[in-house]
Amino acid sequence: MHRILLGLILSFLSLALRAAEPWEAPLGAMSLGVTSAIVLDQKNCVDVMLRALQPNDVVKALVFMPGATDEFYMFHRARATVTNLMPSLLDAVVALTNQTHIRVTFRPPLLILHTDEDPLEPLIEIKDAATAEKVRLTVLSRNGVYNDMDWDHLLPVIKKTYRVTIRPSYHSLDSWHFFRHSFAAWNLGGWEALEAISMAGKERIRIEKKRLIFEGDTRVRNRPKFDPPAR
Repeated sequence: MHRILLGLILSFLSLALRAAEPWEAPLGAMSLGVTSAIVLDQKNCVDVMLRALQPNDVVKALVFMPGATDEFYMFHRARATVTNLMPSLLDAVVALTNQTHIRVTFRPPLLILHTDEDPLEPLIEIKDAATAEKVRLTVLSRNGVYNDMDWDHLLPVIKKTYRVTIRPSYHSLDSWHFFRHSFAAWNLGGWEALEAISMAGKERIRIEKKRLIFEGDTRVRNRPKFDPPAR
């Protein structure tokens, strides 16, 4: 009887281990920076979670796509309670995906928080192979937290990273329709960083000779849900 029970326990553990996503273990080891239960909402969620990301070999960036940030700042309905003592970043992700319209997708090494409307494949068109190779060999600064950052404030980071001409330029009308960017990164390669930037701002990118051209991405996977905000 004991052997049967032990076998069942081991079987359940094996299934649990196989079902675990590769990003869960590293996020489970990252403190959310608080020591008690916390309510995550438009006032604190994005900032708290981005700052909780720590260097690791699996998840190098945490990206909030525009659909996810709209749940906080436009619809004012995303609100999740983390009840654990000493909560982790994993606890926060689980709370959001269980209690709001926000979902999570892992595109190694990017962990993406999004809603059903957000397209999950970045659009990057290569028109010049030499410039594309330069992008691949680039490394984003060791660590960065970019929270609710508009194009003009993110532009210096992009220019310093890639050292090519970037369009739109400062104060351009072409950037007014871009979404604000919210992501955190550790040791991203140049191509990975380009994907993180494009997904955070929902932009399509064209790589031309010594130029990166950013444009708005008008794709929508599914229409957003319009539930009334939580009270």
